[in-house]
Amino acid sequence: MKYKSWLEKAKNELPENKKFFQKLKKANHRILDQEFHLQHELVFRKTDCLACANCCKTTSPIFRDVDIKRISKRLRMSETQFIAAYLRVDEDKDYVLQSSPCHFLNLSDNTCFIYEDRPLACREYPHTDRKNMYQILNLTLKNTEICPGVSQIVANLKTKMQ
Repeated sequence: MKYKSWLEKAKNELPENKKFFQKLKKANHRILDQEFHLQHELVFRKTDCLACANCCKTTSPIFRDVDIKRISKRLRMSETQFIAAYLRVDEDKDYVLQSSPCHFLNLSDNTCFIYEDRPLACREYPHTDRKNMYQILNLTLKNTEICPGVSQIVANLKTKMQ
């Protein structure tokens, strides 16, 4: 599968990518956003997230209070029951999943049981179309090893901007 090779390439190029990201931190913020957003559009036009779902299999989103309220209502549970059943508090004092893969991931087809009510962090993932990309470059570098789309975006940016 091409997605696994994209992730493997990103892992092998991590030292090179770290140096590239140091250069990106010094780039014009408006141009940086434009370049990321353009590559995001191009890459995700051809990327089938359901063929991968590595984000759902290996990481946890942050669950905000509003996410907990919405999802627990959907599951017909109290917020306290939902938290006890699925979440834990991480080192940053955020609610995250107790374990991976995500409990709401259907492993047979990589769909989400709560897709319409999924957390904001899931809706926004992988965050490569956000404004002010310079603020989340460290997260984006980490995401090159999780999301094949991000690894491809960064590979394209390296070719274009170096």
